[in-house]
Amino acid sequence: MIKLPGYIKAILKIALSVAALWYVFTKIDFQEVTSIFRNVNYSWLVAATLLFAISKVFSSFRLNLFFRNINAGLTEASNLRLYLLGMYYNLFLPGGIGGDGYKIYLLNKKYQIKAKKLFWAVFLDRVNGVLALFVLAMLLALLIPIPLIYKYFAAGLIPVSIITYYAGIHWFFKDFKTSLNKTNLYSLAVQMAQLVSAWFILYANNNQDQTLSYLFLFLISSIVATLPITIGGIGSREITFLFGAELMQLDIHQSIALSLLFYVITALVSLFGIYFSLNEKALKLQLSGNTVIHDNENE
Repeated sequence: MIKLPGYIKAILKIALSVAALWYVFTKIDFQEVTSIFRNVNYSWLVAATLLFAISKVFSSFRLNLFFRNINAGLTEASNLRLYLLGMYYNLFLPGGIGGDGYKIYLLNKKYQIKAKKLFWAVFLDRVNGVLALFVLAMLLALLIPIPLIYKYFAAGLIPVSIITYYAGIHWFFKDFKTSLNKTNLYSLAVQMAQLVSAWFILYANNNQDQTLSYLFLFLISSIVATLPITIGGIGSREITFLFGAELMQLDIHQSIALSLLFYVITALVSLFGIYFSLNEKALKLQLSGNTVIHDNENE
């Protein structure tokens, strides 16, 4: 298997993001989208931003549970700071490491915990989130106007996905069994908060028609956006909305507006991590036992 250098991966991600956005904007009336932005209700948009920020706090709690399973648990405050830094790196620095890789590097350096264990903690945190996205999407599929055969298929996939996840943890990742139910509850809280955030964006855009169909597309686009092929999901989310809106006969411009506004909210919240990027000592990483972790190379 060919391993590409980090800068090549970054260039490819940028190229894919640009290509996807270019394709989307050739298929829509850009003035129609900007018209939606001009008439946006900022009260609903602020509420959507707050819900998204809350979802990220839940996300940091979930990740810390995975860390605790391998004796690398942080205090919630320092873990939240590290999580914000990771969000910033994931969104704005599409290189070979990214936010998740930096967490592994930093905690391996500070804790002397094996990088392999840290990798699986971060990886399973992502998988856990995608599982919640998938289950919610399949539940919404039962409520939107699609052919009945697809609803049967969606209903069947829900128990299959949950059983597969639980079996995988039980057989291959025994270290993470103790927090399984708690991490699932956190994932549900994360995705529900983001789903309500997307709902608020629809209200901000004065769009109250076919809400469940738009939210279903939002969940599907969120799953696609987790694939590390574009910059912070930009481009991949929009092209998913474009094709999905065409298939489901939804307003394409409202779909793209929802997608872009959600990205803007994500970027605004992620920007808080720039402070810790410029001042790493401000992370003040602490073990959950209140033991400060020092960087011996810089002390």
